[in-house]
Amino acid sequence: MLRSNTILMAAAAALMTAPLAFSQALPRPDIGPAPDFELPETTTIGLDNGLEVTFIDFGLAPKVNISVQVLAGNVFDGENTYMADVVGAMMEEGAGGETPESIARAFASMGGDMNVAVGMHTTGFSANVLSEFGPEAIARMATVIRQPDFPESEFNRILQAQIRNMTIARSQPGPIASEAYAGLLYGEDHPYGQGIPDEGQMDAYTLDQVRAFYDANFGAARTRIYVAGRFNHSEMEAAIRNAFGDWDAGPEADIPSASIIGGPVVRLIDRPGAPQATVRLGYPVAPIGTEDAFRMTVMNAILGGSFTSRLTSNLREEHGWTYSPGSGVTNRVGSSYWTFNADISTPNTIEAFAEIFSEIQTLQITIPDEEEAGGMRNWLSGLFILQNASTGGLIGQISNRDFFGLPEDYLETYVDRINSVSNGDISAVAAEYLQPGQMVVVVVGDLATIGEGLQAFPQFADAEFIIDGE
Repeated sequence: MLRSNTILMAAAAALMTAPLAFSQALPRPDIGPAPDFELPETTTIGLDNGLEVTFIDFGLAPKVNISVQVLAGNVFDGENTYMADVVGAMMEEGAGGETPESIARAFASMGGDMNVAVGMHTTGFSANVLSEFGPEAIARMATVIRQPDFPESEFNRILQAQIRNMTIARSQPGPIASEAYAGLLYGEDHPYGQGIPDEGQMDAYTLDQVRAFYDANFGAARTRIYVAGRFNHSEMEAAIRNAFGDWDAGPEADIPSASIIGGPVVRLIDRPGAPQATVRLGYPVAPIGTEDAFRMTVMNAILGGSFTSRLTSNLREEHGWTYSPGSGVTNRVGSSYWTFNADISTPNTIEAFAEIFSEIQTLQITIPDEEEAGGMRNWLSGLFILQNASTGGLIGQISNRDFFGLPEDYLETYVDRINSVSNGDISAVAAEYLQPGQMVVVVVGDLATIGEGLQAFPQFADAEFIIDGE
């Protein structure tokens, strides 16, 4: 018995040391160029009531992914902040006289399920089922979308659940920072700048307001359906025409135009005793689809938008001041902005800001070498290919193209346009857009510890300071 245990322990030790020896023997391979991307065959049709449908032939598995997207998101909330979320939740509580349990069982019998998701611009309904049940899934989805019951018996429970979610969000530094940041970017009067509703506001919502929001925002002309996977075209088109063809067009969508207010402005929100400072730092940048937007994509990957980015390597790997820093570009109708976000150890917050601005300035004045820039271009190209390797990914990319009115060849030319970004372009776009005069900053943290240092920070010398409580 002792000999057997000894053998097992020796084998375990060998297994534990094998990966280390292997990794030392074989260096990590370089990232090679991504293959060309070819968009699968797509067909788009329009119904007489304004509803559009895009069919995407993709994959070998006998599955079909159906996405119904209605322009009925939070941008249409008006004064009733997050009303779209309440409406979306209520639409999951039964339709056409069927209970939610009955609807769920029906989709489960088709080998899938149906989900409702509310976003800034759209309320989306998605189902992924076996191909043979595609037409039936369309009919079921149409019932949920066109005939919601909005049961009065469930309204208070749904509303209270939404209020709990908002209460939790208001207690966390991340949502607090994001709310303040959006307000500085767009102003609190625009839907893009609206914050988290308070409990008293949501308590006053009524079921009549839910129905009114639905009537004002749901209709065929504001709806687009995407069908991706393996399916019978004629059967799916017939099912869609039968389920949605007689739906009223409904009111036209009117997304208020928006431009970013910009800075320089710094808002400090006190969170006494907080062990970390939650940071949002950003600038308005070129809108999606422009040449500068592609350059920004590569610039962002190098600066903060990848795990091997400069800011991640500096703040996380070298100094250990934050666990998950990151950056990215957010696109809205008519505008876009770049944001760096992080939760930074309170004692190191001022040092971290010095490093953040140092990395930005270094990229602005020193062109990255080919090893770094070429590696990021290859990584972004490969990531794009992977993102389009599933039906859900394809629907996401194509629907994004359609929503922003991008050229038909936007996806097919994406990889080439990323690869055409020169090393010099990367520094040039950082210098053009990441300007102190346009900077918007929010910090949620222990102001007794970091407030004075932030106000004395040289990069904030010309900024307007907004300090909670003053």
